[in-house]
Amino acid sequence: MEDDRDRGLLYDSDPPSPSLSPPLSPPRPFALTFFDRERHVTFLEMMYHMLPRPYQSQEINHLTLAYFVISGLDILDALDRVHKDAVADWVLSFQAHPRSKADLDNGQFYGFHGSRSSQFPSKDNAIFTPNGSHLASTYCALAILKIVGYNLSNIDSESMLTSMRNLQQSDGSFMPIHIGAERDLRFLYCAAAICFMLNNWNGMDREKAKEYILNCQSYDGGFGLSPGSESHGGAAYCAIASLRLMGFIGDDCLSNASAPSSKANIRSLLDWSLQRQFADGGIQGRPNKPSDTCYAFWIGATMGTLGANKFIDEIALRSFLLTCQSEYGGFAKSPGVLPDLYHSYYGLAAFSILGEAGLKPLCLELGVTEAAATGL
Repeated sequence: MEDDRDRGLLYDSDPPSPSLSPPLSPPRPFALTFFDRERHVTFLEMMYHMLPRPYQSQEINHLTLAYFVISGLDILDALDRVHKDAVADWVLSFQAHPRSKADLDNGQFYGFHGSRSSQFPSKDNAIFTPNGSHLASTYCALAILKIVGYNLSNIDSESMLTSMRNLQQSDGSFMPIHIGAERDLRFLYCAAAICFMLNNWNGMDREKAKEYILNCQSYDGGFGLSPGSESHGGAAYCAIASLRLMGFIGDDCLSNASAPSSKANIRSLLDWSLQRQFADGGIQGRPNKPSDTCYAFWIGATMGTLGANKFIDEIALRSFLLTCQSEYGGFAKSPGVLPDLYHSYYGLAAFSILGEAGLKPLCLELGVTEAAATGL
């Protein structure tokens, strides 16, 4: 049974879910020259108990928001602030289950729903379909379960992975949900991470996935979310982390940048990534854009996975991130803006990459702490 402490983030009756849009009134100027761990713990603990009203428009992403809170508290080494069993039970309640093995051939994906509303039956071509499970929600669900110490062998991984193959397309990409949606590197990454966490690669064709990733590398060395699209920091992370999870690149990737196992142009990617650090010390997601807290993780984790973090000006980056630290706890997208869960989580993740004292180290390619990734 969950106690009163657990009826905020986990409460589903009239759920107080989120919107990342900042309020109209700007925050007061705030400057802190040190990383204020306790302030961030308080911010995430508050979000665990009660998501603020502006998050209602993000109800469909309830599990993703929970991932930001739970994984953020784990980075801060503050998981004692949550009821782990209640969190696990809540996450498991979002899983979609086939009625029989025959359902695994119906084209649907039996993963996790993102919220209570996505569990409501929907009308699709005059047929009501109750399954709205999504690859991103499934990644977040499994990540949370690993963080709170739930044994993933208790999950019906066979149904999940067998049905996940329905989402992989002939070019190697993945769509996130069986009724169709955009197909890009984000969902391929989610599929790779799901297989990695379940220690079972029956859910995808790795060779086809690798070819899709390689086709997303652009002329400038970066990666677009899909072949031919603009290079983007988030896409670079999804590409490199997926290749790492699938076993196509290893620890010595930087010294073996021309290894035939990957065929990705690593040196060109490093050159593109290094150009993303801006004059203010922050990191931009693509050319001609301002620095943004979240790209300190997306680009930083990409560089870290390749063993190239030493090329980042970490002192300048840390100084920029401190200007995005909020007096309320958490991090904003940029200085002078109110904090939100998304940028708060990736701000904490970036500080972990920078080796901030008191923070747990990250498993960069999986997006959770090393302790959670290894089950220790």
